[in-house]
Amino acid sequence: MDIAYIPSPSRGVLYLGPIPLRAYAFCIILGVVVAVWLGSKRWVARGGAKHTVGDIAVWAVPFGLVGGRLYHVITDGGRLYFAEGKNPWDALKIWEGGLGIWGAVALGAVGAWIGARRRGVPLPAYADAIAPGIALAQALGRWGNYFNQELYGRSTTLPWGLEIDKTLPNGEVVKGVYQPTFLYESLWCVGVALLVIWADRRFTLGHGRAFALYVAAYTVGRFWIEWLRIDDAHVYFGLRLNDWVSIAVFVGAVAYFVIVGRRRPGREDPASIDPAAQEERDAAAEAAATGGAASEAARGEGKGGKKAEKSEEKAGKAGKAEEKADGKAEEKADGKPVLRKPAGPVDGKPAAETAGEDVKNPI
Repeated sequence: MDIAYIPSPSRGVLYLGPIPLRAYAFCIILGVVVAVWLGSKRWVARGGAKHTVGDIAVWAVPFGLVGGRLYHVITDGGRLYFAEGKNPWDALKIWEGGLGIWGAVALGAVGAWIGARRRGVPLPAYADAIAPGIALAQALGRWGNYFNQELYGRSTTLPWGLEIDKTLPNGEVVKGVYQPTFLYESLWCVGVALLVIWADRRFTLGHGRAFALYVAAYTVGRFWIEWLRIDDAHVYFGLRLNDWVSIAVFVGAVAYFVIVGRRRPGREDPASIDPAAQEERDAAAEAAATGGAASEAARGEGKGGKKAEKSEEKAGKAGKAEEKADGKAEEKADGKPVLRKPAGPVDGKPAAETAGEDVKNPI
């Protein structure tokens, strides 16, 4: 008996009241949020402004979604949407799955270029900052394939096989245990993100080299995972179309990494990658200078006030000392007898007679 440790999802749609929330769309949205969050942290660490990544993502994400859908429709639409008995309008139902990563990267890069140009930001520097976030977004997005029960691999007896139990639009029932290619790619993308973050710190990658490393590493995983899948695909010379694309993109990414590494080693000057960041730094410096001057003035006023208080205190002490001295002088004058000169001859009378008169007739 086959045992699947990964059960088939019971449903791919949750309802918030009357509003349907499709798991596939939720995984994509969550991936975008994580990519912008991590990309913003890396961009600021490289010297950029806080909101630049989000502002450029407003352009890159819609372009990427359209590009991913176009790639899927162009490569697989002939049999899925435009064959006899198919409904061409189904090509617009993006929530039912069907995004090609290479179309998303290609057209998403066009949107990012437009956004970066409007912000005055060099696109290679922006791509380096956002690269690990894109890998994590892919890791989360692959879980949308799980909820849609699509893009699984060959039949397997492995204990971590994925149990599939679904009915196709043509009425065919698919039931069995298959290779969980969604999980393989999800884990691979997490590893790619960690590799890019480590290599970026270790070797100070810049000028688009971190992004090139992400692309090269992803294509290696995509090649062998694509080999496991059994969904219908165009095959040329024994390889699926996405395998050939992976080979071509891998060669281009490695060539870019090597050539740019020789011509422009190191990373961009942090002061030159984002005009908005320079404006933020200038504003912060001006605010710090203004605040410092105000603080210095306040300290000066405080010191002046303390000096005045000390002067007043000294003056008060001096006044009290003077009052105390005057009081002591008065006490001595009141308690001490007044000395008189000896009586001398007055009007020819002897001193004794004069003295007697004084006694008899005191003044």
